[in-house]
Amino acid sequence: MDVDEIIPSHDEPFKAVLIFGPPGSGKGTQGKFLSSAGNHYHLSSGDVFRGLSLKSPAGKLYHKYASKGHLLPDDVTIHIWHHYVHGLIATNRYFPSEQLLLLDGIPRTRAQAEIVSQYLDIKRIILLEGQDPDVFIKRLSRRGLIERRIDDQDESILLKRMDIYEKETMGVLDHFPEALVSRFQADQRPLEVLRDILVDLSDLFS
Repeated sequence: MDVDEIIPSHDEPFKAVLIFGPPGSGKGTQGKFLSSAGNHYHLSSGDVFRGLSLKSPAGKLYHKYASKGHLLPDDVTIHIWHHYVHGLIATNRYFPSEQLLLLDGIPRTRAQAEIVSQYLDIKRIILLEGQDPDVFIKRLSRRGLIERRIDDQDESILLKRMDIYEKETMGVLDHFPEALVSRFQADQRPLEVLRDILVDLSDLFS
Protein backbone atom coordinates (compact mmCIF):
# COMPACT_ATOMS: atom_id res chain seq x y z
CA MET A 1 0.00 0.00 0.00
CA ASP A 2 1.22 3.49 -0.89
CA VAL A 3 2.03 5.49 2.26
CA ASP A 4 0.42 8.58 0.65
CA GLU A 5 -2.89 6.71 0.70
CA ILE A 6 -2.66 6.51 4.51
CA ILE A 7 -1.25 9.99 5.21
CA PRO A 8 -1.70 12.16 2.11
CA SER A 9 0.98 14.77 1.54
CA HIS A 10 -0.04 18.38 1.00
CA ASP A 11 2.25 20.50 -1.14
CA GLU A 12 -0.15 23.29 -2.11
CA PRO A 13 -0.09 26.65 -0.25
CA PHE A 14 -2.46 26.78 2.71
CA LYS A 15 -5.46 29.06 2.23
CA ALA A 16 -4.97 31.48 5.10
CA VAL A 17 -6.33 34.49 6.95
CA LEU A 18 -3.83 36.43 9.06
CA ILE A 19 -5.05 38.11 12.25
CA PHE A 20 -3.10 41.14 13.48
CA GLY A 21 -3.67 43.43 16.44
CA PRO A 22 -1.98 44.73 19.58
CA PRO A 23 -1.93 42.68 22.79
CA GLY A 24 -5.42 42.58 24.27
CA SER A 25 -7.19 43.32 20.99
CA GLY A 26 -8.79 39.87 20.94
CA LYS A 27 -6.87 38.06 18.21
CA GLY A 28 -7.25 34.70 19.91
CA THR A 29 -10.89 35.32 20.79
CA GLN A 30 -11.82 36.26 17.23
CA GLY A 31 -9.78 33.37 15.84
CA LYS A 32 -11.72 30.92 18.02
CA PHE A 33 -15.07 32.52 17.13
CA LEU A 34 -14.35 32.38 13.42
CA SER A 35 -13.03 28.83 13.52
CA SER A 36 -16.22 27.68 15.27
CA ALA A 37 -18.55 29.74 13.10
CA GLY A 38 -17.15 28.50 9.81
CA ASN A 39 -15.41 25.22 10.70
CA HIS A 40 -11.99 26.70 10.01
CA TYR A 41 -8.73 26.03 11.88
CA HIS A 42 -7.37 28.66 14.27
CA LEU A 43 -3.66 28.40 15.07
CA SER A 44 -1.77 30.82 17.30
CA SER A 45 2.00 31.00 17.68
CA GLY A 46 1.49 30.15 21.36
CA ASP A 47 -0.22 26.88 20.42
CA VAL A 48 2.76 25.91 18.28
CA PHE A 49 5.53 26.60 20.76
CA ARG A 50 3.73 25.63 23.98
CA GLY A 51 2.94 22.31 22.29
CA LEU A 52 6.59 21.40 21.68
CA SER A 53 7.91 18.52 23.72
CA LEU A 54 11.00 19.32 25.78
CA LYS A 55 12.41 16.03 24.54
CA SER A 56 12.10 16.94 20.85
CA PRO A 57 14.91 18.75 18.98
CA ALA A 58 12.57 21.68 18.22
CA GLY A 59 11.42 21.85 21.84
CA LYS A 60 14.96 21.81 23.18
CA LEU A 61 15.98 24.59 20.80
CA TYR A 62 12.93 26.71 21.62
CA HIS A 63 13.38 26.42 25.38
CA LYS A 64 17.10 27.17 25.05
CA TYR A 65 16.23 30.55 23.50
CA ALA A 66 13.12 31.19 25.62
CA SER A 67 14.96 30.54 28.89
CA LYS A 68 17.25 33.48 28.04
CA GLY A 69 14.37 35.69 26.98
CA HIS A 70 15.40 35.49 23.32
CA LEU A 71 13.31 34.83 20.22
CA LEU A 72 14.10 32.01 17.84
CA PRO A 73 15.70 33.02 14.52
CA ASP A 74 13.02 33.80 11.94
CA ASP A 75 13.85 30.91 9.62
CA VAL A 76 13.78 28.42 12.51
CA THR A 77 10.45 29.83 13.74
CA ILE A 78 8.79 29.30 10.37
CA HIS A 79 10.39 25.87 9.91
CA ILE A 80 8.94 24.71 13.25
CA TRP A 81 5.56 26.26 12.40
CA HIS A 82 5.48 24.52 9.00
CA HIS A 83 6.41 21.18 10.55
CA TYR A 84 3.69 21.64 13.20
CA VAL A 85 1.03 22.36 10.56
CA HIS A 86 1.94 19.19 8.69
CA GLY A 87 1.55 17.33 11.98
CA LEU A 88 -1.98 18.72 12.27
CA ILE A 89 -2.72 17.46 8.76
CA ALA A 90 -1.24 14.01 9.46
CA THR A 91 -3.36 13.61 12.61
CA ASN A 92 -6.59 14.75 10.89
CA ARG A 93 -7.01 17.92 12.91
CA TYR A 94 -6.62 20.35 10.02
CA PHE A 95 -7.93 19.73 6.50
CA PRO A 96 -6.24 22.27 4.18
CA SER A 97 -8.38 21.47 1.14
CA GLU A 98 -11.56 22.24 3.13
CA GLN A 99 -10.58 24.76 5.83
CA LEU A 100 -9.07 28.20 6.06
CA LEU A 101 -6.02 28.43 8.32
CA LEU A 102 -6.56 31.37 10.71
CA LEU A 103 -3.10 32.49 11.84
CA ASP A 104 -2.61 34.57 14.97
CA GLY A 105 0.94 35.61 15.91
CA ILE A 106 2.58 34.26 12.74
CA PRO A 107 4.31 36.02 11.02
CA ARG A 108 5.67 38.36 13.69
CA THR A 109 8.51 40.02 11.77
CA ARG A 110 9.00 41.18 8.19
CA ALA A 111 11.57 38.42 7.64
CA GLN A 112 9.04 35.82 8.84
CA ALA A 113 6.45 37.34 6.49
CA GLU A 114 8.82 36.89 3.55
CA ILE A 115 9.60 33.28 4.47
CA VAL A 116 6.06 32.17 5.32
CA SER A 117 4.56 33.68 2.15
CA GLN A 118 5.86 30.72 0.12
CA TYR A 119 3.61 28.41 2.16
CA LEU A 120 0.45 30.52 2.19
CA ASP A 121 -2.28 31.64 -0.16
CA ILE A 122 -3.40 34.66 1.88
CA LYS A 123 -7.06 35.40 1.33
CA ARG A 124 -7.41 38.27 3.82
CA ILE A 125 -5.64 40.07 6.65
CA ILE A 126 -7.81 41.03 9.63
CA LEU A 127 -6.38 44.04 11.47
CA LEU A 128 -7.86 44.67 14.91
CA GLU A 129 -7.41 48.30 15.92
CA GLY A 130 -8.44 50.55 18.80
CA GLN A 131 -8.51 54.25 19.59
CA ASP A 132 -7.81 53.78 23.29
CA PRO A 133 -4.95 51.42 24.29
CA ASP A 134 -6.18 51.55 27.91
CA VAL A 135 -9.07 49.29 26.86
CA PHE A 136 -6.61 46.60 25.77
CA ILE A 137 -4.44 47.01 28.87
CA LYS A 138 -7.48 46.57 31.13
CA ARG A 139 -8.42 43.41 29.22
CA LEU A 140 -4.94 41.97 29.66
CA SER A 141 -4.88 42.85 33.35
CA ARG A 142 -8.24 41.11 33.82
CA ARG A 143 -6.99 38.06 31.94
CA GLY A 144 -3.87 38.06 34.07
CA LEU A 145 -5.94 37.87 37.25
CA ILE A 146 -8.28 35.17 35.92
CA GLU A 147 -5.59 32.99 34.31
CA ARG A 148 -2.85 33.92 36.81
CA ARG A 149 -0.53 35.22 34.10
CA ILE A 150 2.00 37.34 35.96
CA ASP A 151 3.22 39.12 32.80
CA ASP A 152 -0.36 40.30 32.12
CA GLN A 153 -0.59 41.91 35.56
CA ASP A 154 2.45 44.18 35.25
CA GLU A 155 1.44 47.40 33.47
CA SER A 156 5.04 48.30 32.56
CA ILE A 157 5.41 44.96 30.74
CA LEU A 158 2.08 45.48 28.98
CA LEU A 159 3.12 48.93 27.78
CA LYS A 160 6.42 47.51 26.51
CA ARG A 161 4.54 44.81 24.58
CA MET A 162 2.33 47.49 23.02
CA ASP A 163 5.42 49.45 22.00
CA ILE A 164 7.06 46.37 20.47
CA TYR A 165 3.88 45.69 18.48
CA GLU A 166 3.80 49.24 17.11
CA LYS A 167 7.49 49.19 16.15
CA GLU A 168 7.90 45.68 14.82
CA THR A 169 4.68 43.84 14.07
CA MET A 170 2.95 46.73 12.32
CA GLY A 171 5.91 46.83 9.93
CA VAL A 172 5.02 43.29 8.87
CA LEU A 173 1.90 44.64 7.19
CA ASP A 174 4.06 46.64 4.79
CA HIS A 175 5.05 43.33 3.21
CA PHE A 176 1.47 42.67 2.04
CA PRO A 177 -0.75 44.56 -0.41
CA GLU A 178 -3.02 47.07 1.34
CA ALA A 179 -5.96 45.63 -0.62
CA LEU A 180 -5.74 42.45 1.48
CA VAL A 181 -6.22 44.32 4.78
CA SER A 182 -9.63 44.65 6.45
CA ARG A 183 -9.67 46.90 9.54
CA PHE A 184 -11.98 46.46 12.51
CA GLN A 185 -12.48 48.41 15.73
CA ALA A 186 -11.44 45.99 18.46
CA ASP A 187 -12.26 48.19 21.45
CA GLN A 188 -15.90 47.12 21.11
CA ARG A 189 -17.32 44.06 22.83
CA PRO A 190 -15.97 40.83 21.30
CA LEU A 191 -19.34 39.83 19.81
CA GLU A 192 -19.67 43.26 18.20
CA VAL A 193 -16.24 42.82 16.63
CA LEU A 194 -17.25 39.36 15.41
CA ARG A 195 -20.45 40.82 13.93
CA ASP A 196 -18.46 43.40 11.97
CA ILE A 197 -16.04 40.79 10.66
CA LEU A 198 -18.81 38.43 9.56
CA VAL A 199 -20.78 41.23 7.87
CA ASP A 200 -17.72 42.42 5.97
CA LEU A 201 -16.21 39.02 5.17
CA SER A 202 -19.27 36.76 5.04
CA ASP A 203 -18.40 35.44 1.58
CA LEU A 204 -14.97 34.35 2.80
CA PHE A 205 -16.07 32.59 5.98
CA SER A 206 -19.38 31.08 4.88
